[in-house]
Amino acid sequence: MLVFVVIAVGMISLNVVFQFEGLQVATDGSYATAFGAAGSNAIVMILIEIQHFGTLAAQVFFGLWLAPLGYLAFKSGLFPRAVGVVLVVATVSYLLDVLAAFSSPDLAKGIHPFLIIAPAIGEVWMVVYLLVWGVRTPHVTGRAPIAS
Repeated sequence: MLVFVVIAVGMISLNVVFQFEGLQVATDGSYATAFGAAGSNAIVMILIEIQHFGTLAAQVFFGLWLAPLGYLAFKSGLFPRAVGVVLVVATVSYLLDVLAAFSSPDLAKGIHPFLIIAPAIGEVWMVVYLLVWGVRTPHVTGRAPIAS
């Protein structure tokens, strides 16, 4: 789980650089002077597109870390089993969303609102459950003998 999240965070951090540079080119007049208004706008669009598709690529790893989390939540008994199931479904949903975005952008725009339902429910449910109820603790039925 940790490896997937670290990769995703690294990719998102790199994508912020492209977004920042796009804003720099858009707001710094020297680029428009050097490349002309159309050239400057084209550079901004390229940088923003790189940032957009890089974030989509990072979404693969943000989705993949939910599978082991869901499995652990399901098997441990410390969370409701339904949370684990929804988190695994969210993994599939993230991956389908990325696949659609890269293979068929028009289709992706149509199915994206439906594909974000499972991740939204699963991730919010897990956070709310942890904040409100916390992790279930096993009930102790007997006491251990006190050592003399």
